[in-house]
Amino acid sequence: MAGPAHVDPHGPALAIGDPELEVHKLNVSDQDNNAYLLTDPATGAQLLVDAADDAEALLALVRAHGDGGLSAVLTTHQHWDHHRALPAVVAATGAQVLAGSEDADALPSPVDRRLVHGDTIALGAHNLDVIALRGHTPGSVALAARTGSGTLLLTGDSLFPGGVGRTGSPGDFTSLLDDVEARLFALYPDETAVHPGHGDSTTLGAERPALEEWRARGW
Repeated sequence: MAGPAHVDPHGPALAIGDPELEVHKLNVSDQDNNAYLLTDPATGAQLLVDAADDAEALLALVRAHGDGGLSAVLTTHQHWDHHRALPAVVAATGAQVLAGSEDADALPSPVDRRLVHGDTIALGAHNLDVIALRGHTPGSVALAARTGSGTLLLTGDSLFPGGVGRTGSPGDFTSLLDDVEARLFALYPDETAVHPGHGDSTTLGAERPALEEWRARGW
């Protein structure tokens, strides 16, 4: 479903966090891209995940929550549809640019911090866990955020309802599914929310029974 060209963040942005860590999900493009704004209510610190499109709508969302001081933008992977608004958002806010190390050179803005598996990102009192999921692209990363109501995963294009993200070869598919199984399904409980880079959200519990089917079908 395509998002409006300019979105009122008080309306279409969906609140998926809680009072301990606010998270707002906004659909911003004809490719059904999701952007996510994380705000620490105690400090007003903000992190944007995937400045995918429509800088005006994203900046309005930033202004509507916290103190409007965007700390950083995390790009989950190098594909063009996930960073079209990155230069404009960074120019307007001075936010740092974060990305997986192997994808960093493909972004349209210089990357201030190259992320690797096991890194953490401080957002106020919160430590967000960086999870490398290799296969959709070499440097794809997901983010795990612990809130008072549980953990949520922002998975980019690595995990969706119904399967992992698109891959270009059997080897890439195996790499991605291996990482998704070992670094997500093996570590987090069924109630963990999964919020992907496009479309609807799901939970690990809803997807777990299909893991063997995904591996057998090869996509």
